[in-house]
Amino acid sequence: MSGSSISSILLSSTNPERLRDWYAEAFAPKVDRTPGDPGYDVLDFNGFYVMLDRREDVGETNPQPGRMFLNVETDDARSIAQRIDALGGNWHAPLEVRGGSLFATAIDPDGNYVQIIEFSEEARADMESGMTDSQPT
Repeated sequence: MSGSSISSILLSSTNPERLRDWYAEAFAPKVDRTPGDPGYDVLDFNGFYVMLDRREDVGETNPQPGRMFLNVETDDARSIAQRIDALGGNWHAPLEVRGGSLFATAIDPDGNYVQIIEFSEEARADMESGMTDSQPT
């Protein structure tokens, strides 16, 4: 097993408060703030942290959102999709069934792709049984 892990992402924006509010409404993560000035808003997705940063060297929207998808696994994709619709959200790919699981790709207010995934029990079991603890050579 590797001594490294990925546990967070820094999402930069010209308007991080707008992103914080959208993610909080759409996904209901725990919202916190780091101490100090300037602090970061931190969204806690069950131990994976999305930190929101204000930056002036980024555009209003992401010009290449397909470079990185933020995947959000859930046990209720339909209700999240309804909340995003209620927020006036946009979709790159609307909610659909793929191989028994539910997938959708929303577009956040900065134009980033956020993939919503509700794996079926069968898909989850297949993934878990297919995972190995092998290391790359």
